Amino acid sequence: MSLTAALDNARSSLMATGIQSSVISRNIAAASQAGYSRKTAVLDTFPGAGVYVAAIQRAASAGLFTNVLTATSASARQSAIYDGLQKIAASTVDDPELDQSPTAELNKLKQALQQYANAPDNATLAQAAVSAAKEMATSLNEATNTVQSVREGADADIATSVANINQLLTQFGTVNTAIVKGTIAGDDVTDYLDQRDAIVSKLSQEVGVSMSIRANGDAALYTDSGVVLYDKTARTVSFATTNAYTPGTTGNAVFIDGVPVTGANSVMPLKSGKIAGLADLRDNATVTYQSQLDEIARGLISAFQESDQTAAALPNVPGLFTYPGAPAMPASATVSVGLAGTITIAASVDPASGGNPNLLRDGSISGNAAYDYNTAGNAGFSTRLQQLIDDMDAPQPFDPAAQGKPSGGVIDFASSSASWIENQRKTADDGVQYQNTLLDRSNSALSNVNGVNMDDEMSLMLQVERTYSASSKLISTVDNMLDSLLAAVGTS
Repeated sequence: MSLTAALDNARSSLMATGIQSSVISRNIAAASQAGYSRKTAVLDTFPGAGVYVAAIQRAASAGLFTNVLTATSASARQSAIYDGLQKIAASTVDDPELDQSPTAELNKLKQALQQYANAPDNATLAQAAVSAAKEMATSLNEATNTVQSVREGADADIATSVANINQLLTQFGTVNTAIVKGTIAGDDVTDYLDQRDAIVSKLSQEVGVSMSIRANGDAALYTDSGVVLYDKTARTVSFATTNAYTPGTTGNAVFIDGVPVTGANSVMPLKSGKIAGLADLRDNATVTYQSQLDEIARGLISAFQESDQTAAALPNVPGLFTYPGAPAMPASATVSVGLAGTITIAASVDPASGGNPNLLRDGSISGNAAYDYNTAGNAGFSTRLQQLIDDMDAPQPFDPAAQGKPSGGVIDFASSSASWIENQRKTADDGVQYQNTLLDRSNSALSNVNGVNMDDEMSLMLQVERTYSASSKLISTVDNMLDSLLAAVGTS
């Protein structure tokens, strides 16, 4: 090898080690930065021209990254459902101190009626029974408000998620364009690739997403149901919020480029992500629980209804518990949407409204004498009170669509409703725990591939320094040899 060739090789080695040192320093500086992947300088050689840096690459695994995206979306969906169910359960079931669940209030009412039946001439016990009934109706009213508040909150969160998605898709488009241009120009685009992955990771929290890589690093995004999110341009994600929710309100669907991806009319529904969880919570779990509350209210009205005590064969009418549709009785075994939010006690028995609590004992709460059970006006009359107690436990049919106990007493149905919401919450909680564990393992596996190990970087830095020293020494040696050669030529 000539001295000139040796000098060229040493010089190219110095340039390559300089770039390597820069890349290592870059890794060390960004070791704790979220979303950063380890970079490496890829070396190659030209025959007779020494070594050079052919490219800067990043450590990555498409398969592991996909696993992280899937786990993130699944976890976000389960968390959205669990958080909503937790709010409902905490307000309507898990109240050991206040004990204001529908089941607890029903048992309080039954106990108050029993005490009144033991002393039907006691005005204080009559007022206590009416007060317990009033608290029962209030608990159903408040439970309805809680359910609809959770639905309204889910709707607002969907709107926030949609806004986040549109913003992230805009950012994705900017970074994706930079990657394509940089790849064509042969520039280092590894930081842009990290940015793009970080954007997709954020997107996966909102909606299940997959990424397809094409020529020149170009990427396309799809939902987990196959709807295009980005292909050359970002697709518009739209959603119209519903400001106020009542039991009969149906929430609007989320659209991607005009295609509905949530709701009953969706042909390509989202399977995971926060939006999928919120839509499920808003349109399914809460609606079912509201139906159960409505059936409890209907069961109460049915259990406390008054029947004609004459030969006139008049239809049954609401008694202690009533609703805006009185004097008609709500249809049997059929959910009356929103009934739990409108059920009240009859004003005629409510002392706060100038009513007479003793009508609970005597009947004729509706004001029609045909429904008078205590025709003799006996202050010790307890037959009607005992009948009401028995009717609370008497089997009656409930709408199977409510997913509670299809037949049984109103207390039994309320208990089955409490079990249902608890089971739903536990299932969601178990799902959250499982998906979070899966996400942690997926992140750990990906970090083992693309993360920066400080020990490895420092060891590589030492190797690069030795290479640099050897190249420097070679240059120094060649320089000395050239000096000696020039000196020899000069003396001759």
